[in-house]
Amino acid sequence: MVFRDLRIVLACLLLTSCFGDFKTGEQLYNSGAYDEAVEEFSKVLFASTTDLKTLHLRARSYEELGKYKEAMADYKKIITLDPKYAYAYAGIAKIAWDRGDFKEAENNLLYAAMIVPEDYDVILFLSRAMIKNERYKSAIEFLDLAIKLRPREPNPHYYKGIAMGLLGDGLGVVVTFNKYIELEPNNVSAIFNRGLALMTLGYKSWAVEDFDTVLEMNPNHYEALARRAVCLMEKNPRQSCFDLETAALKGNEFAKLHQNDCNYSR
Repeated sequence: MVFRDLRIVLACLLLTSCFGDFKTGEQLYNSGAYDEAVEEFSKVLFASTTDLKTLHLRARSYEELGKYKEAMADYKKIITLDPKYAYAYAGIAKIAWDRGDFKEAENNLLYAAMIVPEDYDVILFLSRAMIKNERYKSAIEFLDLAIKLRPREPNPHYYKGIAMGLLGDGLGVVVTFNKYIELEPNNVSAIFNRGLALMTLGYKSWAVEDFDTVLEMNPNHYEALARRAVCLMEKNPRQSCFDLETAALKGNEFAKLHQNDCNYSR
């Protein structure tokens, strides 16, 4: 009788060791122990094969490990079980993005956005995919939605400025980057892009101010150096040509293109 009870206890312990714990897996995932997290989530799924949260975090763990095939299998299983599980579509989109398939990423993000239209991260990710797919007007519409969702977040303004620039809306670029720089004043790329838009619109003195700021922050920004040189060519041709030569020697294509503007004699 004692041996029988002992066998029952051992069997229970053996079975228990086969079952994982979601919270343990989540802790492993959050700590970056993705292999161990996969193992723990797999144990949970051994007992509960349709647990969506566990499938989702196992898929994310596979992603972090670069095991995209396994992650895709989990995401597709989630969608089979629940076609309205938005973050499975977002997960597939992220894998597609990493592979450079931006159309596939956009399609899946559109599904996700229809399910969770007020999810800021999904909307912003969708907007970026649309920019990659050259659907700039649609991207701007979704970026405006992202701005409504989180008015103090700078990133939607940045991407909106990029989209407007690609549409050729120079004034829109300036206005949008003004807002972005108000929220994120030390972003070199944003200040340079605003300067570029001002230069294109013919506001050379304002453009020079932005290019000066960029060069203060990054003295090796030879594109800003070359652009500033062109803006100042009439006022200070000697210095401008010296700056163009400097930028050209560093391989800047815009500087090389405008070296012929230097007609003074040395």
